Amino acid sequence: MKYISTLLAVILISAISNAQTDSLINVSLIHTNIVYDTINNRQYILIDNTFAEEVVIPSRYTLDQIRGNIAGTSTGLFFDFKDENLEGKLMYGFIPNGDSKHPHPVYFRTPSNITLGKASINIKYSLSKTYDMVGWEETGKGTIGYRVVAADGSMLYDGVVTFSGKGPFEIVPTVIEGPFINLLKPDGATVSFDTNQPIIAEIDVEGRSFKSSDSTTHHEIEISGLDPGKEYAYTLNYGEMSESYSFRTAPLNGSKTEFTFAYASDSRSGNGGGERNIYGANFYIMKKIMALAKYKDVRFMQFTGDLINGYLTNEGAARLQYANWKRAVEPFAHYFPIVASMGNHEAFMRVFKSGNTRYMIDRYPYAEESAEAIFASQFVNPTNGPESEDGAYYDPNFSRTDFPSYKENVFYYTYDNVAIISLNSDYWYSPSTATIPLIGGGLHGYIMDNQVKWLKKTLKTLEKDDKIDHIFITEHTPFFPNGGHVGDDMWYRGNNEKRPWVAGVPLKKGIIERRDELLNLIVNQSQKVVAILTGDEHNYCRTEVGPETNIYDEKWEGKKLELKRTIYQINNGAAGAPYYAQDQTPWTPFTSSFTTQNALVFFHVNGDKIKMEVMNPDTLELIEEFELR
Repeated sequence: MKYISTLLAVILISAISNAQTDSLINVSLIHTNIVYDTINNRQYILIDNTFAEEVVIPSRYTLDQIRGNIAGTSTGLFFDFKDENLEGKLMYGFIPNGDSKHPHPVYFRTPSNITLGKASINIKYSLSKTYDMVGWEETGKGTIGYRVVAADGSMLYDGVVTFSGKGPFEIVPTVIEGPFINLLKPDGATVSFDTNQPIIAEIDVEGRSFKSSDSTTHHEIEISGLDPGKEYAYTLNYGEMSESYSFRTAPLNGSKTEFTFAYASDSRSGNGGGERNIYGANFYIMKKIMALAKYKDVRFMQFTGDLINGYLTNEGAARLQYANWKRAVEPFAHYFPIVASMGNHEAFMRVFKSGNTRYMIDRYPYAEESAEAIFASQFVNPTNGPESEDGAYYDPNFSRTDFPSYKENVFYYTYDNVAIISLNSDYWYSPSTATIPLIGGGLHGYIMDNQVKWLKKTLKTLEKDDKIDHIFITEHTPFFPNGGHVGDDMWYRGNNEKRPWVAGVPLKKGIIERRDELLNLIVNQSQKVVAILTGDEHNYCRTEVGPETNIYDEKWEGKKLELKRTIYQINNGAAGAPYYAQDQTPWTPFTSSFTTQNALVFFHVNGDKIKMEVMNPDTLELIEEFELR
């Protein structure tokens, strides 16, 4: 048997050596022990003559399926979800655009049954007369919001469809996602949205027209030529429909205007039923968070990781979870930007299994299927970050691209006198930590070399910029975990051996050495960094990070970093994910205001001063106030 296994291994390895390096079946040299059988078109992990086969983790629902194929009928709309096993309810109701600033569906009293994956809405008789709140009987057009609920009561998706006609009815161009305000600047912004049909859409701002460059379903329209710090109404025109909202341009950098921004993370589905889990996202708390943020008149929100449940192998399922998160924030994100960053639950993987052992790595080919690529396709973020980890000393081949891209998952942006630097501490992420030395991959909590070099360069640039007074660093994993992730993040209970492996070789610096290198840049070599904004742990707390803080345990024998000034780690992973209680750590005496209640952090910036306010978005209870600077 051993001879047969060895012979098969030789056949497989020979097969991969003959494969084209640029083909989709190519396994990057940065991993080890992954082989490809070109004869049977299958991938394996081969360790000690034992094969771990790639497994497909089935996804019950995907975005295209659960959106439904929708057609007009003589009396309304017909939904075909292309799944005869789908049974449940279809909730539906008009979205009265123009009736309020944040339009939501107003559901009709009686849902439609989903039977054998099909359902219908009778507009002509059920949604007429007293129930015609949008005036479709007069205008012959309207927009309906619908919610797909499975037979067990689990909520799967909230969708939108626009119709025309008075019977028969027809599906017409619909904005099915957005519009969202992105890349806010002193002279404009980028407005992104998706439509159900390829069209050229148009945005009007005070008599000026901005159009889609091509007929497409995904639109990113750049608005420019506006004045800084001014509120502008904008109207999105698509087909025969239009929607009107507003946004405020950013002030010129260095204006030192008084403003507020918000911070949170970890909104994957929670416990308790209902909207706390709409297939991968805590819809309930995210709506509460957004409503409170709008009430506080924030200029933007930073949201750093674990938006969704993730850990998926099916792209359609990942897109469905992202769609649900974006639907929760959408009615408020018409007006101000939400800047999203990656966490570990954004993981999109290939999974191999042998017995009880699982090997999980970032999904390749990286340019199309990695967690980083899927994330970039879902959000509109700055592209001023590093390229990738290609070119680092551990890159096995400088002549080609080996690593995933940092595009739109590592970046920085500015607003007035504040800069936010967003890092990716789950890059090239291998969730199976114990198997990283065997197959390679990025470690949860680790910032790799090229990202560190970029951070150092970016900090130097911002330190010299006299228009920037305050810098915030944000990454998903805490430098100093306090509850739920003391066994990993940037601590691993003091185990510095934890680190990524590339091409069968461990990186030179372990997790604690890398943490200290970052702290030296952020604390000792910078005077403008005021706080680190983290998540991952599903709680809120504030940790003082300074000369008096004990950042090592008694077992640490390595070099110790001396911190020369004080900053704060603000951990807010309390946006709806299941809670974590507090653990004891060397820095516990320097941690305050720990709570497992839901939280939203506000930073009130007024020139050289920053006041922090933390509130529970569910109860509106004040958790704490603190003079940050």
